[in-house]
Amino acid sequence: MKQIALLALVTGSALAQTPTLASIMARVAENQAKSQDLRSNFVYDQKQLLRMLRSNGQLAREEHRRYTVLPAFRGGKKELTSFEGKYREHNAFINYYHPGYQYKNLDIDGQLIDQFSNDMMNDKSSRDGIGHDLFPLTYHQQLKYDFRLVGSERYRGREVYRVAYQPKVKPHLADADDSGSAIWKGEALIDSAEFQPVLVTSTMALRIPAAVKILLGTDIKGLGFSVSYEKFCDGVWFPVSYGGEFVVRGLFLYKRTMTVSMVNSDFRRLDVNSSIAYAKEDQ
Repeated sequence: MKQIALLALVTGSALAQTPTLASIMARVAENQAKSQDLRSNFVYDQKQLLRMLRSNGQLAREEHRRYTVLPAFRGGKKELTSFEGKYREHNAFINYYHPGYQYKNLDIDGQLIDQFSNDMMNDKSSRDGIGHDLFPLTYHQQLKYDFRLVGSERYRGREVYRVAYQPKVKPHLADADDSGSAIWKGEALIDSAEFQPVLVTSTMALRIPAAVKILLGTDIKGLGFSVSYEKFCDGVWFPVSYGGEFVVRGLFLYKRTMTVSMVNSDFRRLDVNSSIAYAKEDQ
């Protein structure tokens, strides 16, 4: 009887210590807001690499961008510190040295690669540049998704919860605007001690209708991204790497495999004696 009572006590204690999915996500949302505020006290470097491959596997275009990420009163501010780009013309590469470079009058590669960098890694409303809607863990983004606790495991020496998510609305393009851009599905590994995301993966939950593919010759496959986080100065969590790969097909003859990657490093806390002031917002 004593053994049964002890077992019941241990089991009850373990169950009491296991948080519910709702409490996990509430803690995550709270910590996301705190982390955003704490990151405003830091400056760091960001490297971006963007590549476009042709259907035969040849490199069509490549850009290396490096930024200094500065705090701002709202969102974030980036200063471009170095840039190197090249595109293939016949069997040779031509170099260029500023974003948004256009080759001749019609340069689909140039337009797309600059758009992907700005939309996916330079979101002005986000302190780190990553769009909030890609990884729906903030309070407002969570309202648009259904979450499911898959289980717990160990990842890179940390105990984590694996949580799956998907849009609350049906995955049709016609519903995308009504859902508030709730178009992603994926999984998040949540640190079980600090309720911070360690790794988040997102893939596109929507399918482009067959009519669009037929009429416009447009399709996107493998549209998905992942971001990993680490804890640095004074316990502040930062996104340290971000990337994805997907295929864009358009106008029947146009096809590119696009890869994007971003690495953040050299995090420095600002202090009253720092020579780096808060970045002014654009008027």
